[in-house]
Amino acid sequence: MIRIDRVSEESQLINIGPSHPAMHGTIRIAVEVEGEKVLASDVEMGYLHRGFEKTAENKSYPKVIPYTDRLNYCSPLINNHGFALAVEDLLKVEVPERAEILRMITDEMSRITDHLINIGALASESGALTVMLYMMQAREELWKIFELLSGARMTTSYIRIGGVKADAPRGFRPLMERALLRTREVLKEVSRLLDNNPIFLKRTKGIGALTAQEALSYGFTGPLLRANGILYDVRRFSPYSLYPRVEFEIPLGENGDVYDRYRVRMEEMEQSARIIEQGLTLLEGAPPAEIGEETVTAREALEMTKRGDSIEPERISLPPGLKGMEEERHDGILAADHPMIAPSKAQVFNSIEGLVHQFVSVMEGYGIKPPLGEVYRAVEGGNGELGFYLVSDGSDRPYRLHLRAPAFHLMSGLSRMIEGGYLADVIPTFGSINMIGGEVDR
Repeated sequence: MIRIDRVSEESQLINIGPSHPAMHGTIRIAVEVEGEKVLASDVEMGYLHRGFEKTAENKSYPKVIPYTDRLNYCSPLINNHGFALAVEDLLKVEVPERAEILRMITDEMSRITDHLINIGALASESGALTVMLYMMQAREELWKIFELLSGARMTTSYIRIGGVKADAPRGFRPLMERALLRTREVLKEVSRLLDNNPIFLKRTKGIGALTAQEALSYGFTGPLLRANGILYDVRRFSPYSLYPRVEFEIPLGENGDVYDRYRVRMEEMEQSARIIEQGLTLLEGAPPAEIGEETVTAREALEMTKRGDSIEPERISLPPGLKGMEEERHDGILAADHPMIAPSKAQVFNSIEGLVHQFVSVMEGYGIKPPLGEVYRAVEGGNGELGFYLVSDGSDRPYRLHLRAPAFHLMSGLSRMIEGGYLADVIPTFGSINMIGGEVDR
């Protein structure tokens, strides 16, 4: 239902979305315009209702992780991380250092891909399609590494409660350095295309601006709040993982307009690359060491046992989908000493005790059972503070799970951003928010 009090008798009402390509199919903006001037507006969400919170309350804790992937599907590993931290707080689990390094690296990779997509879409919707094509090239380099780590490109479910799914593959550092080099090349090219482009500047400078006080009143966090010059970043002010051990700067804007939001995100990608490089150095000093090459395939091991030869389970090489989960790596990627954390695949496949432990860790009614309590944990998502409020009743599923979705708060200020501007400014202003329907309509 349109909720606009008509300002002028000469005006007309126009619907933008939900079928408009720039509205993601999930947002409807009703605007009252007089000529090209936007007099009033009403933003209607709710066309995509995933029911994430209620679904999570009916799933065991490990089974919630794939659902978190689909909140902000442009940076899914950050979602995994926030939920895992909340559960780990309830369990009092200490995550291995190597797993925390990998979490930090993949978080920053996700942040870069999130910003690449947002700036590419913003530029494309403003008429600069070439920028989108460049950004997709950089994203592809990072997605290849996600696939090596997790077996998936987009909805990865890589982070586990107590650690991560698998260790980094052999040759991870040169692969990562090559991807960062290509990403930086793309960012330089995009800066040359947009920073002094008169058309882009007219479409973004002074457009969709809010004052710092207005941004705070709407609950803004992330790049949009920092575009107003307000220094707030969860990684710095509520440190988690290994962020206290790395150096990075927090880019700030001045005017809080679309152009400042673009510049903040561009500079944040460089800072994320810095964090990744420091994480790679930390990774080299964190056990376990590289596994030797003297392994045999499962088929070869079967033939050896048929001949009566003995073979240690850890010498059997895992298939591609299980790489990085070898017995020698397990203590470095998962909190192995916790009874509720799943055992290594070598134990599962080679001992009845390991098989039983695996079943107990995932079976309904058993599995991970945090003690009674409640916790709120936040991480710095692609759009700002991504928080999970979790209540445990002692069972194997959350009694209550609430998500603080950063884009939801950003969307609350959209009407204020577009009113008083022009109809043509609605699309770039909306694009600068980076609204993701999966977390907004949760």
